[in-house]
Amino acid sequence: MNAGEIGHGVLRWHTSSYSSGNGGNCVEVAECGDAVLVRDTRHRELGHLGFAPAEWTAFLAGLKNRHM
Repeated sequence: MNAGEIGHGVLRWHTSSYSSGNGGNCVEVAECGDAVLVRDTRHRELGHLGFAPAEWTAFLAGLKNRHM
């Protein structure tokens, strides 16, 4: 888990438990107040995308439904 700063707080980035951890095709996620932030593990310096929690939850539900 990596920590990073945004505003006056510290972000705790994490990857999926399904990730192999070798830095391949993975994203990291951090919760930041009223947003869920997502970034590429290979290009952290390029920044992140922010989503409303409801959008992120719907995205994850869509992935689960597709793979079950």
